Formats: sequence, C-alpha cells, structure tokens
Amino acid sequence: MSGENAERQFVDTNVWVYAHDTSAGERHARAKALITELWQSGNGCLSVQVLQDFYVTVTQKVRKPLSPETAARIIEYLSNWRVHTPDARDVLAAINIQQRYGISFWDAMIIRSAEALDCRVIWSEDLNPGQYYGEVKVVNPFSCGNTKGS
Repeated sequence: MSGENAERQFVDTNVWVYAHDTSAGERHARAKALITELWQSGNGCLSVQVLQDFYVTVTQKVRKPLSPETAARIIEYLSNWRVHTPDARDVLAAINIQQRYGISFWDAMIIRSAEALDCRVIWSEDLNPGQYYGEVKVVNPFSCGNTKGS
C-alpha cells in the first residue's frame, strides 16, 4: 500500500469538475474522495491546461455554474498542488504523443504534463481507461471498483 501511495497521480479536468458539481451524484462523491486522498498524501498533480479547462467548464458548462469568484478561489487552492506549466518543448512532445497514439492534441498535452510531473497514473474518464501511454496508465475513477491507481 505504501508504494502505491508514493506515486504521483495526475487528475484530469473532468474529475475536478465532478468534485465541485454537487448535482453529479455518485461521481461527485467519488471525485471528492479521490481528491481528498491525493491532497492528504501529497501525491496529486495537475497542469495549467486543467486549471483553464476547469474554470471554463464550472463557470459555463455545468448545470449549476459557479460564479467566477468562486471558481477563482478554487483555482487558488489548486495552485498548492504540483502544477505543470508547459513550454514549447512540451508542446512538441505532445505532438509526438498525438501522432504515436492517434489521440487529440489536448489529450496528448494532458499525458505530456503527467509525464513531466513523473506521474504513473492519470485519473480521467475522457482517456481510454486501462491504457498505458508510455509509463503512464489511465484509470477511470468512476468505473466500478476503481479507488486506487493500480
């Protein structure tokens, strides 16, 4: 168990959105529990892209949008996590990932950010669950039985 907890884990935008969307039912509860666990362990990671996407989604695209001020406070809190700020080399690496795996550029940027932060797990329902992208495995936190990244 302790080896599992020592792994850095990247949290994709959809998990953050569900954690703050009280209308999301079971997904809200699972996302909130995962984020709490990662915060307590100190192993949670995200990227500037996730912060940007989170802001737009929770203020404009959910059933009960948050105010910009509330979303900004959440983002301020999230800045205490390990946050990857991509540069031009990361964009080029993401292009290679996109071409290698035939995925969207934005998904490739998520994978690149996870790699840059030495994460071995990406929590996401948007990427292909169970798939490895290099050293990084995608885990869907909303699939039955998925409470850990292994």
